[in-house]
Amino acid sequence: MYLTSEKKSELFQNHGRLKSDKDTGSPESQIALFTFRIKHLTDHLKTNKKDHSSRLGLLKLVGKRRSLLNYLIKNDIERYRAVLVDLGIRK
Repeated sequence: MYLTSEKKSELFQNHGRLKSDKDTGSPESQIALFTFRIKHLTDHLKTNKKDHSSRLGLLKLVGKRRSLLNYLIKNDIERYRAVLVDLGIRK
């Protein structure tokens, strides 16, 4: 399995707002989790070009991440900029 519970708690600890593995609801930690899953699906689709159901899932994840990023822009632009730098996402 590509995403174990240890990897997930490490993502939440590194990118969460409270810097604990219990911080699963903050936008920063959710964006980090979506980014990890997007990278995994992108690598999968490079080798399996005809996997259209995974492509649909990838597009849904990108949309969810975009809506969370838009939420951060509206509420706190500094947190948004910190997330972009931390995760290496470009707009």
